Amino acid sequence: MSDNDGRGSGVRTALVIGGGVAGPVTALALRKAGITATVYEAYPTAADGVGAWLGLAPNGQAALATVGADAAVKAAGQPVPGVVMADGAGNHLAGFGGFPELPATLTLPRDQLFRALTDSAVAAGVRFAYGKRLVAAEETPDGVTAHFADKTSASADILIGADGIRSTVRTVIDPHSPVPEYGGVLSFGGYAAVGSAAGCEPGTMYFAFGRAFMGYWRGPDGRLIWFAGLPTDTPPSPADLARVPATEWLSRLRDLYTGHVPGERLLQHTGPDELMVVGQMERMPSVPHWYRGRMVLVGDSVHAPSSSSGQGASLAIESAVELARCLRDLPTPGEAFAAYEALRRPRVEAIGRNAAAVNKVKAGKDDAPGPAFPSPEDMFRPLHFHRIDWEEKVSAG
Repeated sequence: MSDNDGRGSGVRTALVIGGGVAGPVTALALRKAGITATVYEAYPTAADGVGAWLGLAPNGQAALATVGADAAVKAAGQPVPGVVMADGAGNHLAGFGGFPELPATLTLPRDQLFRALTDSAVAAGVRFAYGKRLVAAEETPDGVTAHFADKTSASADILIGADGIRSTVRTVIDPHSPVPEYGGVLSFGGYAAVGSAAGCEPGTMYFAFGRAFMGYWRGPDGRLIWFAGLPTDTPPSPADLARVPATEWLSRLRDLYTGHVPGERLLQHTGPDELMVVGQMERMPSVPHWYRGRMVLVGDSVHAPSSSSGQGASLAIESAVELARCLRDLPTPGEAFAAYEALRRPRVEAIGRNAAAVNKVKAGKDDAPGPAFPSPEDMFRPLHFHRIDWEEKVSAG
């Protein structure tokens, strides 16, 4: 039920396009603000088995707590509070055990996060409609009408694009909007059953830079979960990527990581069935138009920072909560959308720029971090301590 007695913007209903991370959280936050939202997802069912592992940082967990979905995600996640930076020769550069006053970063498969968020939203009364691929949207005198590929349509006071980095809503708002920016690396993940993994402490994530980059940590079942990049200036299309056998990708990765500590060993203990081909590492460059009329963007559709940031899901969750606050407190959708953009753009674009710099390192276009590299504590403090005060009233301008 809503804890808001009125809707400052006059918005009573919303169409949320996309059922990944941002969609369910946006619907939950709108409900808390007194706005009824329906989530329209292009896939025929909830997105099970989609994607690799991801991390949910303390700031994302705090934003989830605002809408009551934190417990479900915590139950599905594995706490990984520590971070160690190393080079490809096995030398530790810096370490950090996490902030004692904050919860640990959670790691979990992307589809389990989708499921936990969807289940939380459904339990709160949010309606989901599947098999609804948006093809067009138009403003009407009373709101917005969405048209779907199955020839159906739906109308509401506003439409929110939570439809990911290849957002259809973004192109409806601005046909000349930028496209995702390729970071120079193909991303892979996998599981390595290496038995006794010397130096890999439970609850610690390791980042090993060098000629090639690899991150890894010990999973709940004892195997090491790793993610790595394969630099290339000419990435295959998603279709071409899928046609390459896992054995060939493993062979190319093993060649690249020969002599890398611990990449060579982890890849030797990863079989074809344990390899995850994630695809191109991408980010959204600065998007000029976050909204138009009664349509607005949230999450990866407007500020995907790339996986190098470790903040993609957390930033999407934060933005969902901030958007709902603005719609709750400001008199028109336009004023609410402008305030939302002003609150979010500086933070998300700074994080995206930092991630782009890391992508250059992973792609071999820049030097790997050395002794002067910022400490993990300095890097994570402005990210992890960010909080949104739901009770604070949003002011225009």
